[in-house]
Amino acid sequence: MQILGGLLPFVVMTVLFWFLFIKPQKKRQQERQEMLDSLEIGAKIVTIGGIKGEITEIKDDELGVKIASEVEIKVSRMAVGRIED
Repeated sequence: MQILGGLLPFVVMTVLFWFLFIKPQKKRQQERQEMLDSLEIGAKIVTIGGIKGEITEIKDDELGVKIASEVEIKVSRMAVGRIED
């Protein structure tokens, strides 16, 4: 019985750690993955580096992004920070 009493603080700390850190992080990762999966041609995006543009082409993990008239760059899908409204 004394062993269970000694393990109780560790179990409580593990549960708190799970709910305060691991669960929210997994939720953010899932939301980001859903955002990346929903990218489509014509969407206005901002990259992690702050470059704003419009998606003109999607090939697997690479996007063509128009950042100015007659200026298009290729970026990784993972480089997308957010979709603009």
